[in-house]
Amino acid sequence: MSEGNSVLIGHKPLMNYVLACITLFHGGAKEISIKARGKAICPAIDVAEVVRHKFLPNVKIKRIGIGKDQLSHVDAEGLTNVSTIEIVLER
Repeated sequence: MSEGNSVLIGHKPLMNYVLACITLFHGGAKEISIKARGKAICPAIDVAEVVRHKFLPNVKIKRIGIGKDQLSHVDAEGLTNVSTIEIVLER
């Protein structure tokens, strides 16, 4: 899968990410990856479910991966673990 077929979830409205997923599928992508970390994990799940149940019922979940990233602090020493998720949808 190409990195261009990834949707990175942040702080924008949910429908922005849903539209991005739909656009990728209509552009010919066979599978896309929805990626998020930290507090954006819940909206990432919501995006996948809205895409599947409201707009593209033929899209299925291929794989869900969970993990963690270590982030360094700008103002302090040390590392913080942040949870991550990747949801791969396929047509």
